[in-house]
Amino acid sequence: MGAQLTQYLLTGVTIGAIYALVALGFSIIYNASHVINFAQGEFVMIGGMTTVSLVDGGVPLPLAIAAAVLVAAAVGLALEKLAIERARGASVVTLIIITIGASIFLRGLAQLVWDKNFHALRPFTGDTPIAVLGATILPQSLWVIGVTIAIVAALGWFFARTLAGKAMLAASHNRLAAELVGIRVRHVLLLAFGLSAAVGAMAGILTAPITLTSYDVGLMLALKGFAAAILGGLGSGAGAVVGGLTLGILESLGAGFISSAYKDVFAFVIMLAVLFFRPSGLFAARSAERV
Repeated sequence: MGAQLTQYLLTGVTIGAIYALVALGFSIIYNASHVINFAQGEFVMIGGMTTVSLVDGGVPLPLAIAAAVLVAAAVGLALEKLAIERARGASVVTLIIITIGASIFLRGLAQLVWDKNFHALRPFTGDTPIAVLGATILPQSLWVIGVTIAIVAALGWFFARTLAGKAMLAASHNRLAAELVGIRVRHVLLLAFGLSAAVGAMAGILTAPITLTSYDVGLMLALKGFAAAILGGLGSGAGAVVGGLTLGILESLGAGFISSAYKDVFAFVIMLAVLFFRPSGLFAARSAERV
């Protein structure tokens, strides 16, 4: 039983780290604009599919990863510039509908650029399982956990130590005050979409060697990432991480001890429970002005 529990926990942490990255993407954009970006899952898909295509074309893996992140960031910037910015002054609901439309468009475009098949990306450092307390963990899972920790640390440094990060925080707290001190709020929103897309792309790249990738892989990841963001507190970076890990572990334990047939149900049951009993989530985010 001990080894079995350890196995479920290791699996849950790996899954939860991916959910945490997707939830962070939601939180970054929500803080900047008070909008829930339902195209976040498509950034995940673009990251994985672009990396697979480039590697299959002979591009070295590190260069393929860097290029895929840049492609996803460019798509995020285009989404903000061509759709969100043009709807300036629209209601939050209208902007959310725009992101849903963008999600459908990007998924359809992915079918044309690639196909409907599942694609595999080779593991970064082999696929020989590593024994841990009677359980096993794949080297790729260690990459998922390690890179997630690095991204969380980098984002913490970015928001605490850089002018751009501080500008994003200032704009999220009070748009008018930020504008009065010379912060270009429009540029902040553009940066938020690019940064969110880059984080989402890394989630897609990290998970591709474990679960494969396809044109619609981002749909379920986006829903579960959103559930993790709600669980932790929408707009809270720490909440996104804790919510993602909590959701991943609970999902793994539920699938292992109850039934794997209900694996995808647990996330939404948890989200509904949180909305009923603690709408603000585990970590209530500070209120933000929409920009």
